Amino acid sequence: MIRLTGAILLFFTGVAINLAHAGERIPIKVVVVAMFEAGKDSGDRPGEFQTWVERFPLDKTILMPQGYRDLRYNEKGVLGLVTGIGTARAAASVMALGMDDRFDLSKAYWIVAGIAGVDPADMSLGSAAWAEWLVDGDIAHQIDVREAPADWPTGYIPLRKSKPYELPRQEDDEGAVYRLNTGLVEWAYQLSKDVPLVDNNELKVLRSQYENYPTAQKPPFVLKGDHLAAMTFWHGKMLTQWANDWVAYWTEGQGNFVTAAMEDTGTHQSLDFLAGAKKVDPRRYLVLRAASNYSMPHEGLTAAQSLAGEKKDGAGYSAYFPALENVYRVGSLVANELVENWEKYEDEIPSSN
Repeated sequence: MIRLTGAILLFFTGVAINLAHAGERIPIKVVVVAMFEAGKDSGDRPGEFQTWVERFPLDKTILMPQGYRDLRYNEKGVLGLVTGIGTARAAASVMALGMDDRFDLSKAYWIVAGIAGVDPADMSLGSAAWAEWLVDGDIAHQIDVREAPADWPTGYIPLRKSKPYELPRQEDDEGAVYRLNTGLVEWAYQLSKDVPLVDNNELKVLRSQYENYPTAQKPPFVLKGDHLAAMTFWHGKMLTQWANDWVAYWTEGQGNFVTAAMEDTGTHQSLDFLAGAKKVDPRRYLVLRAASNYSMPHEGLTAAQSLAGEKKDGAGYSAYFPALENVYRVGSLVANELVENWEKYEDEIPSSN
């Protein structure tokens, strides 16, 4: 892999291909954003990126020395980015790409396509959710709940407040909450809501254990559901209640916690900053997360036992492989629609409102 001044060279089946000459920028239609890949981009145990590389496909590699991992690309104008796990790496990787003058990202749609823990009250294993609200779970004060007043439901306190969920809500200047383009989110949902999703007997058994959660027992489906991004991999019934309360607080009751991962507020923050430099359009940002595991245990299992069952390398997540498959099925449908009908979507953002 080499890069020469004034041109981008990449390897495709062992041959270097010139994508751009001096002074030219590659126009990008869609950026697919994954957060992790388990090993290589193809041919081994997959992470969030591998299915896109192999099946979309993203068949060309472009060096990105200033980022977490090299980029992937295809000649339809789709760029693939792996950010690395966590808010900080997501923000840094998106900023690094956004400031890369090799690419014209001014009209690009950004599709986060990843896996997540989910609230069994709202979503079932293998399902895929489009988020309208993104809430950050790290921007806060905290005291150990064992030292908190007896009537406090949590030791987590909104920044610059003195007790949990204190009103009026603080004006958000730190990136605690974002609302995505509601019309675009609804359009993506309506387009993809009937996509057939993979299911299997193992998932059926796992879902059946959540006897008090009817939605958790459903076969995989596509929905709209809001997202909590926090660097700590939290788990349990009490923290799931906290997540619901935290999202409700920051969205003033308009959002409902459904999915939990680490990165997506960081990605949005970078897109906002890049918009100030007229590099990107954050109105074209979509977040899709598929359910790899529940955020709390079923009856008869402790939180510690449940967490121990979700292996830390990701491979042990209850619905790891079905979630990877289903997030690709749903996300690729939307990505293909945007690319194949670019003359329609280049200048006019689709909306179902």
